[in-house]
Amino acid sequence: MARRASLFTRTVAIGVAAAAMLLAIVLVVPALIDMVAGPDHPPVTRMTSPGEPIPAEALAYRIRPWDLAVPLHSEPREGARPRTLETYRSLRAYPGAPPRIPHEVSPEQSRATLCNACHAGGGYVPRHGAYTPVTPHPEFSDCLQCHVPDAGAVGVGVGAVPADLSLVGWAPADWVARDWPELDQRAMPGSPLWIPHELRLRENCLACHAGPGAVEEIRTTHPDRTDCRSCHVPLVTDDPGFTRPVDRSAGGDS
Repeated sequence: MARRASLFTRTVAIGVAAAAMLLAIVLVVPALIDMVAGPDHPPVTRMTSPGEPIPAEALAYRIRPWDLAVPLHSEPREGARPRTLETYRSLRAYPGAPPRIPHEVSPEQSRATLCNACHAGGGYVPRHGAYTPVTPHPEFSDCLQCHVPDAGAVGVGVGAVPADLSLVGWAPADWVARDWPELDQRAMPGSPLWIPHELRLRENCLACHAGPGAVEEIRTTHPDRTDCRSCHVPLVTDDPGFTRPVDRSAGGDS
């Protein structure tokens, strides 16, 4: 009889121990899994498809090297009129302004806005003896909304606004344009250059900084590295740009 009681007690003890182990597994194992896997976050919405660039950076890949008329590593042909900072700046009223068109625009071109026929892919133009600048925003085809013909010849900064604005029917303005950005700015010797301008409408670095049609002083030595902003970042500045104080005496808001 005592033997049966001992066997029963042992069986109960084993059952209790097994139940305790099962309970421990149920309670402890999930906690261990959470510790290993990390907290339970809500599902993350994928911004782009695998292998695609981040939308904010995607515009840097809009112009592909094989879409251009001239390879990016090509040297300008002999006798071609170079683009320099002087000619670049002479066609703009202030830093960041749309450049004026330094050649004639026929009525047909004005109506059909055929600018992208030359400026989407670049290339050498014998008529002008120069390389066509590549637009960084070819999706905007109504070019004459922002760009106006200049009275000067190709690469010459004549036809600028006269000092007496009343001669062209403009009212005097009291805003002051900011200076052109300083080139070769970097955090330390040997570090990547900062981007000294805004990126809106100029996100595509290859359009302005690569190829024989690029301005000599800012032409990159490595156009094959198209993910430019992995090394180059915009320069942070306190310069507010140009301002125009409000004339309250006239009773207006501007």
